[in-house]
Amino acid sequence: MRNIIIVCCLLLVYLSACSTQKETVSNPDSISGIYPSLAYYNNEGECGTGSVVPWAGDLWVITYGPHLPFGSSDKLYQVTKDYKQIVRSESVGGTPANRMIHKESNQLFIGSYAIDDTGKVRTISIKEYPGRYTGMARHLTDPENKIYAGTMEEGFYEFDVHTLQGKTLFKDGNLLRKESDAGQFSPLLPGCHGKGLYSGQGVLVYSNNGEDSKEALTHFNIEAGSLSEWNGKDWKLVRRNQFTEVTGPGGIYGNKNPESDPIWSTGWDYKSVLLGVRENGEWAFYRLPKASHSYDGAHGWNTEWPRIRDIGTPSEPNLLMTMHGMFWKFPQNFKSSDASGIRPRSAYLKVIGDFTRWNDQLVFGCDDSAQKEFLNKRKVKGSIEGPGQSNSNLWFTSEDKPDQLGPTTAEGSIWINESVKGGVPSDPFLFSGWTERCAWIKNDGNQHVQFLFEVDKNGNKEWTRLKVIEVEAKSSLFLPFSEKETGEWVRVTANKNTSATVTFSYTAKDARLTNADKMFNGIADVNDKNSSGGLLYGLGDNRRSLGILANTTENGQTIETGYYEMKDEFELVRTEDPKTSTFIRDKFAIPQQVVSIDEGSVLIVDDKDRRWRLPLGDDKFTETTNKGELRICREVATERDLFNCHGTFYELPAENADGFAKIRPIASHQFKINDYASYRGMLIITGVNMQNSAENPHIIISDDQKAAVWAGVIDDLWQMGKPNGHGGPWVDDKVQANETSDPFLIGFYDKRVLKLSHKETKTVHFTVEVDPTGNGDWMKYAVYPVKAGEEFVHNFPSSFQAKWIRFVTDSNAEVKTWLEYN
Repeated sequence: MRNIIIVCCLLLVYLSACSTQKETVSNPDSISGIYPSLAYYNNEGECGTGSVVPWAGDLWVITYGPHLPFGSSDKLYQVTKDYKQIVRSESVGGTPANRMIHKESNQLFIGSYAIDDTGKVRTISIKEYPGRYTGMARHLTDPENKIYAGTMEEGFYEFDVHTLQGKTLFKDGNLLRKESDAGQFSPLLPGCHGKGLYSGQGVLVYSNNGEDSKEALTHFNIEAGSLSEWNGKDWKLVRRNQFTEVTGPGGIYGNKNPESDPIWSTGWDYKSVLLGVRENGEWAFYRLPKASHSYDGAHGWNTEWPRIRDIGTPSEPNLLMTMHGMFWKFPQNFKSSDASGIRPRSAYLKVIGDFTRWNDQLVFGCDDSAQKEFLNKRKVKGSIEGPGQSNSNLWFTSEDKPDQLGPTTAEGSIWINESVKGGVPSDPFLFSGWTERCAWIKNDGNQHVQFLFEVDKNGNKEWTRLKVIEVEAKSSLFLPFSEKETGEWVRVTANKNTSATVTFSYTAKDARLTNADKMFNGIADVNDKNSSGGLLYGLGDNRRSLGILANTTENGQTIETGYYEMKDEFELVRTEDPKTSTFIRDKFAIPQQVVSIDEGSVLIVDDKDRRWRLPLGDDKFTETTNKGELRICREVATERDLFNCHGTFYELPAENADGFAKIRPIASHQFKINDYASYRGMLIITGVNMQNSAENPHIIISDDQKAAVWAGVIDDLWQMGKPNGHGGPWVDDKVQANETSDPFLIGFYDKRVLKLSHKETKTVHFTVEVDPTGNGDWMKYAVYPVKAGEEFVHNFPSSFQAKWIRFVTDSNAEVKTWLEYN
């Protein structure tokens, strides 16, 4: 009897274990806010989300391909409250990103479609009125019956909201373009790549964010884009910079009081984010810092559609602004006479085309996985293919998710190596929202200059003196600000003509831990001897599946275990497909020796032959990297890369957005990640220890236990662990006097400590230089004399923030420059 009881108990334990395993590989509807069944595909080089609007009880979504003014395979989607996707038969495609609700006729205009309050869809003829529709606006003289539409190539139409009959005001550039003209031919206004359209105060305001020239494909810091306005007769150039969103307090409906309500426009140049506001017929401009530089590029392609949208309720409006990788709180009544209240919320990684509030949650329409990958090629990626078919998805989050992602550390400049006129104030630069702030000042002129810092404490244009800083000719200075030095905005005035750089660097308090959140339980540790990996490929030919060429590592030996596919359910299904297996094996092999690792750093030589050094993590990463076991670089959000090197994930801008110079650490970890890819809006990772993966819904395991992946979203990475590392550009290196070290990354880390030593018998002076912008704007931070036999230790102040650091000695010496980031 006792034996029977023992057997029964063992059977119950076994059944319980099986049940747990089954629960682990069960099929939830969503993961990290992604419903795979809602993903959308097209047959174009890109499949981005153009607009997302709640209407007639459902959610309406349009997608776009890259340059398709006459239609495409893109669709109009209707998402029901129970998360079912309806592909509308009226779809004509194209490259649309416009949306507007016309109150008088009670219609939603989205893309080429007019949708009434019952969900009936009518279609504007894209053949008769072609173009890449980028914005719609209320009519200046007959708003009850007509609307304006603007295209990316500066075509402008006037449509009757009842009949949808149109009138061409200005021909779309695609109709005017000759074979010899540039691809985004737009002859009407300066710049190209139109983005925003809005009306009010008697004008129609239009923005574009690019330049159609060969130089714009490789240079991020040339003149590009424009903001313009039309009074019904003539066009006027407002400002020659890259602008995107144009909107106002009325948002998607248009301003309630068009004659008096302000109009806003967001944009940028290579120095900072720009914010324009039109009040009483006059424009005022402000500057804000950038969290990410992945959106830079003079061509304008990397930005998609930044927005200012109301995610609140009718009784409690709540404006959210997206710009350069930052969620911003935006004041409902922002204007030049009351320019207060803009605050950073958190940084993000997704490429967001539009967003809205729906069913008491936020919905972000993203641009996730482009088959073409455009200009985003580089040596460290090897010859890896893009996904077989472009696809993207919606990302559903809680209402407070914009406060919960990455730290808001950011920087921006008012001047960079440019001629400055004495007595002329700079644009105002945001000064509130961070407790740790500093400025870097460089005077490249031939005489000493006084820089007057003034603050507008309340955003009401009343400027008061903060301090005067004197900088000698050909000198630079680090300027920390105390918590008592407050104001909404800061501006700077030089007392005489000079050439100068002034950069503001702001640091967020990073409360994250160094260990990973439990959602990552089951990803293999870098020291694990056994793990399940695999190479990943989003299949083409409308198969709409993820291919996994699985492998298993046991005691350091790796063998293939088979080919698997995952569709829109969280299941890995073994599939016999030798052709696809061979394709993945050949085209997605991890490139070898694309980085070099020494005692102090990871050395990168980029595609412009520039040298960069990154901190080290666990020593084991050196072995696994050199053996080619870990994917280092891959695009998982359109037109930027995710770089995973020596235990740290980084956001890496495309080379045309200055690449490694603007790299940003996201999270440090201990994981042996074999591969990672974007699929149906998710981030998929291979490199799983199945023994540690029980009860983690993010881990998906095949029925035969021979393949496994982790599934989440790219912005889950913020919870993988606070960035940390150690190393330096010189480790017991023999250097020459006045020789400059390679740049070593110092930006975005917490609690930075510098240790200097040498093996000489005399004092050696170390000059420490930093580049706060990543543009090669090197400035002297300090000179430290280090005596023989001693180690000099410097703790950087919490207000310190810069992107790169380098060193110079005053004599020949064998030296060590060591940094620790905790």
